[in-house]
Formats: sequence, structure tokens, C-alpha cells
Amino acid sequence: MGRVSQAQAQENRQRVVATASRMFREKGTAVSVADLMKAAGLTHGGFYKQFASKEDLVDEAITHAFENPAPYSAAAAVTPEEGEDHEAARQAMIDDYLSIWHRDHAAEGCPVSGFAADLGREPDQAAGSREIYVNGVRNRAARLATGDDDGLAQFCTLVGALALARATRGNPLSEELLQAARTALTEIDTRESERPGSGASSPATTG
Repeated sequence: MGRVSQAQAQENRQRVVATASRMFREKGTAVSVADLMKAAGLTHGGFYKQFASKEDLVDEAITHAFENPAPYSAAAAVTPEEGEDHEAARQAMIDDYLSIWHRDHAAEGCPVSGFAADLGREPDQAAGSREIYVNGVRNRAARLATGDDDGLAQFCTLVGALALARATRGNPLSEELLQAARTALTEIDTRESERPGSGASSPATTG
């Protein structure tokens, strides 16, 4: 068998990173190299020709997840732009994040929730991607901000509700958790819009 070309080797490497990004979110970073390479359609022996260690792959997989968000979460992954309909964007993020689809498709889901447990268990893991993870948290929280609220507590509600819903999947409580969080976060926006001086109760200004 001939040598793999440089272009093919790079393509194989990217395939491993993309596969790892999905598998780690779904099953955790404890997934074996053998299982990972099999899922990528490559041989186990080729792994260490591409990566110095599994830890390096974890770093790259996390970075890949944030830089290549799934279509459902792409809008949630960027800082809100001036002039956009923030209320509508916020509600869309809440609905998408707390959807049955997101609960059942962790592999294509938000990397913040997908990697939280592993990074929490091993605080020294993935040191190279910590900054992109932190920025990912802040960017998503910013899309939930209302008034003086920076959105961090609200985003914690999203992530926590999703984790509990996944843990209780198959029990009616799972959907109850998603609905409870959705209702609570929607009510925050309603209360904010009813505050004197809020955008919803006073004429919009133009600059």
C-alpha cells in the first residue's frame, strides 16, 4: 500500500477531530482511541501519527466544536449585534436550547454543556482551549441579557435544565424540567419589558 499523501493525511486528521468533537460531547472524553478511530473509519495505529496525545485531541475537539457550531446553535454562538431584535433572538435561543431535539442530540449540541462535566472533573484538561470555552460561555450568556442582567444566571439555568433533562430522559420529569426552565426564562423577559423605561414601554430612540 502506498504512502498517504499530505492532503489525505490532513483530511484524515480533520475527520478525527470532527468525530471526536461529536463523540466527546455525547459520551465524554473517556471514549477510547480505538473506538474513536473506528467511528472515524480509520485504523487505531494511525492516531499517534496525527496527534501527540489524546489530550491534544481533546483540546482540538473542543476548539472545533466552538468554531463549527451546529446550525441550531450558530446564532447563539456569536455576540449580539447592535440593532437586531434582541428579544426575538433571546426567545429563539431559549426555545432551541431547551428543545427535545437538543436534549436527544448531545453530539451535535452546545459545546458548553457537552464538555462541562469533563472539564469540571479534570480542571487541568484541555488547557489550550479553556479561553475559547470561557468566551463561548460569555457569548451565549450575552444573548440572554435583559436590562441590567448580563445573562450569566439565565445561561446557567439553560445548561442546568438541559443536563437534568438528559439525565432523566425517558421519565416525564425530563420534559417538565425543560418546560419549567423555558417558562421561568420567558417570564424574566416579560417582567423586563413591563419595567418603566424599558424598550417595550417607551419609544425607541435612533442615533
